[in-house]
Amino acid sequence: MDNTTPEVRSAVMSRIRSRNTKPELIVRKALHAAGLRYRLHRKDLLGHPDIVFPSRRVAVFVDGCFWHQHGCRLSHIPASRQEYWVPKLARNRQRDEMNRQSLSQSGWRVLSVWECEARDSVRLETLVAEVLNKAIRDVSKTRHSLAHATGR
Repeated sequence: MDNTTPEVRSAVMSRIRSRNTKPELIVRKALHAAGLRYRLHRKDLLGHPDIVFPSRRVAVFVDGCFWHQHGCRLSHIPASRQEYWVPKLARNRQRDEMNRQSLSQSGWRVLSVWECEARDSVRLETLVAEVLNKAIRDVSKTRHSLAHATGR
């Protein structure tokens, strides 16, 4: 049972941001420190990825563990109003999967960074290295294979 009034709950929920969240800012700072430059929140891409490397066709989503149901300790389901929360969170996951598949089919590499991973500096360094490797390695392989195929 919810212990707050609908007005208070509405005020609390209205302050939950979808952009420039703390985990997203942490990831962006780490990527920038690694020398990577990127674009933010591309509205023309399905799902509006948080971080985009357009020339490398890499899209990064920084997802909150609760809202996207990661499965870690931060992704609990509220005890009150489960008839609302269970379907809502399931729809979030379903929409995420559809958006990621669509981007992949369009030739984009899609990476996800979870809120709990952004909080862990060791895991964050690993993720930054993964972004670097996938972005640079995959693009250079594609360019090499294109050059080889065209005889250039």
